[in-house]
Amino acid sequence: MDEAAKQVGTPAYLYSRASIEQAYRRMDSAFGALPHTICYAVKANSNLGILRVFAALGSGFDIVSGGELYRLRRIGVPGNRIVFSGAGKSREEIREALRARILLFNVESPAELDLLASEASRLRVRAPSSIRVNPDVQAGGHPHISTGHHRHKFGIDWDGARRLYLEHRDSRWIEWQGISAHIGSQILTLAPYRRALVRLAEFVRDLGREGITLRYLDCGGGLGIRYTTEQPPEAAAYASELMRAVRPLGCHLLIEPGRSLIGPAGVILMRVLYTKHNRGKTFVVVDAAMNDFMRPALYGATHSITRMRRRAGALTRADIVGPVCESGDCFVQDWPLGEVTSGDVLVLWGAGAYGFVEASNYNSRPRPVEVLVTGRRFRVIRRRESRADLVRGE
Repeated sequence: MDEAAKQVGTPAYLYSRASIEQAYRRMDSAFGALPHTICYAVKANSNLGILRVFAALGSGFDIVSGGELYRLRRIGVPGNRIVFSGAGKSREEIREALRARILLFNVESPAELDLLASEASRLRVRAPSSIRVNPDVQAGGHPHISTGHHRHKFGIDWDGARRLYLEHRDSRWIEWQGISAHIGSQILTLAPYRRALVRLAEFVRDLGREGITLRYLDCGGGLGIRYTTEQPPEAAAYASELMRAVRPLGCHLLIEPGRSLIGPAGVILMRVLYTKHNRGKTFVVVDAAMNDFMRPALYGATHSITRMRRRAGALTRADIVGPVCESGDCFVQDWPLGEVTSGDVLVLWGAGAYGFVEASNYNSRPRPVEVLVTGRRFRVIRRRESRADLVRGE
């Protein structure tokens, strides 16, 4: 990390290829012989260099926009490895995905299903479809990332979903292939999965009695990771819970992990600009800011931050803040960092997921560089933006 900081500067995102590969293989092997496909959630980190790593591992992909589909097509991912989720698919996005012959559309409203059927008829193809049900299960580490309760915008309630399956079972343009549910993100216990899967399994059996046989059961993603003191379930325990429900159904399992695969693989390097003291409070001002990494401001998330070079001495507490003109531009408060001086490099851990993808140019700040580390080597997979990039297109 020291050499990377010297060569590419700060702030900088660094990702470990080895960490990504180990996490993927650990998850994949946990499901053993059960027919399954890991569909990496592209929204977690959509850099082409990262997507190529997952593609080389044989991963499937979960997308939520036409732009994410475009990224995958740019690196040659075949359509039959892509699942399209999301509550607001446009006509153009649906058309593009049909032409790409994707594996599955996770439909989230009756109006979307009508639009999908209309576009399929125009192209004279059958749309492989699944309904995303809203299981009314509360889960997720923050209200902004909880998705499976009836208050949320995602999915269709059980009665509405059943009605749509039955109304379209003889459709010329809709081909029922599966059922989907996604209950949230940064989930740290297995109980919410258990509650959702019990309902999903019974629903699949009910549709089977009506003559609708589903090939895929997509239970989304959401498995949490450790940022500071969290204790998420191991991949083996998570897989065991899912397999217990899916194996008797004879379905092919689809899962959509993002954070659990890429989150621990990433860090942000940031350099200390100043330290200051106000009425007994210590602030460490760094060159990274909320525009580079939104999770603390957006979700109230806490990420461990350490000095890249350890020093002896007491761990005095400080607020670690950025240069953006907002009081919310604070990475962590009252953090036991220890003594630092101007020019020291700090490391923010667990930044691989929902990091750069949520970055902005707020305060006219160029977005940071992204680097992929392979063994002892590293390479830039997205160059640091320049000031000319700030006004490009204006």
